[in-house]
Order: sequence, then structure tokens, then C-alpha cells
Amino acid sequence: MNKVVVLQSIKKIYPMGDAQIEVLKNVSLAIHEGEFVAIVGPSGSGKSTLMHIIGLLDKPTSGEVILVNRNVSSFTETELAELRNKYIGFVFQFFNLLPRTSAIDNVILPLTYSEVPQKEWQEKAKAMLDVVGLSQRIYHTPSQLSGGQQQRVAIARALINNPKIILADEPTGNLDSKSGQEIINIFKKLNKEGNTIVLVTHEPDIAKQAKRIIEVKDGEIIRDTKV
Repeated sequence: MNKVVVLQSIKKIYPMGDAQIEVLKNVSLAIHEGEFVAIVGPSGSGKSTLMHIIGLLDKPTSGEVILVNRNVSSFTETELAELRNKYIGFVFQFFNLLPRTSAIDNVILPLTYSEVPQKEWQEKAKAMLDVVGLSQRIYHTPSQLSGGQQQRVAIARALINNPKIILADEPTGNLDSKSGQEIINIFKKLNKEGNTIVLVTHEPDIAKQAKRIIEVKDGEIIRDTKV
């Protein structure tokens, strides 16, 4: 399988007054096409920072990030933004939907920065909402949707540009257990169809449904196992 993301000797240091906090310590890993990976670890372990570096939302202090065979370590913020929009779909704990905007228009949003012709936007967004089982809710605003439905909209938005990798940061953390499991079932279905999924979670029962678990502690990968 081809490698979607490779991290080589990644360190991340944050200045804290006169001190420096090393959040990631010499982390190396590779994620291949079609994998379903869960990144787990206690609060403060560095797992979210690791996710942000994989997603090009943050730059490492040192080390190299290779996305789809391109070393992006020296890319500008503009170049990184273009790569994020083209290759990465994001799903966050708190949905990050525009509150007064319909489900379909929330899903369309990433297309406004793409090369997809505007005449195709509506149909693509409708198709993605159908994938997540929301074809009957496309004109509802977030306030008219349950938490689980809002997260489905966020997943549809993440899929709209046919990304190489979907990154989900605590995607079930703001949901009840039933809604959370429904969201994980969507990710499992997407993975079965060939999508590459990486999710951060602190919930063991969620993590064990992935196919690979990467455990992070004190800024280091302490365990990397296939399930």
C-alpha cells in the first residue's frame, strides 16, 4: 500500500514563559492508504498535537512531514492550506458548522476553495449527505439537527473533496454513546470502501474498533499495534 503520510523524527516544542515544553519527542510513523488508525493516550500526552501536525494545522519544531510523497516541511502557510483542502478532510469534536447555514451549504463550503465547477457543487453535496444518511435533512440548519446529525454533516463536509485521508479529533466526544457508535459505524463503512481514517480518541471502546492503535504517552509513541 502507498504511504499517505510519513512523519520523520518529529519534535514539537512550545515556549512557556522562560521554559520550553517538549510536547512531541522524536516521533516517526507512516500511515498507509486504506488504514483505520486510532491515536490514543491520556490528556496532555501529545495525541492532539500529533493529529494537528499530520493534518498540516501545525508545524513541527524539527523533523519532516511527507504528505502524498511531497515533503511539506518548508511549505508556506498558503501552500499548506491548499494541500489541506485538496488532500485532508477534518472532523472535529464540536462539529464546527456555520450556525445559520443549511446542512448542504455547510458541506459545500470546502468546494469554494477547490477547482470543482460551481454548477456541480449542489449535486456533490447532496451525494455526500446521502452517504451519511441525511438526504432528508439537507436544508436544515445545525440548530434543527441533533448532535449526531450535526456530526454527520461534518463528515459529509470532510468527504466533499474526496480527500486522501480523513482526520477525526474526538469525533464522538460530544455525543451520547448511541450517537457516537453511529458515527463510528459511518467511519467503519467509509474505511471498508477504501477511505483512510485517523481518529484521536480517549475512549477504549472506540479505539478498539479501528484496525491499528497508536498509543501516545509523554510525547512519544509507546505502542503501535494492529487490531
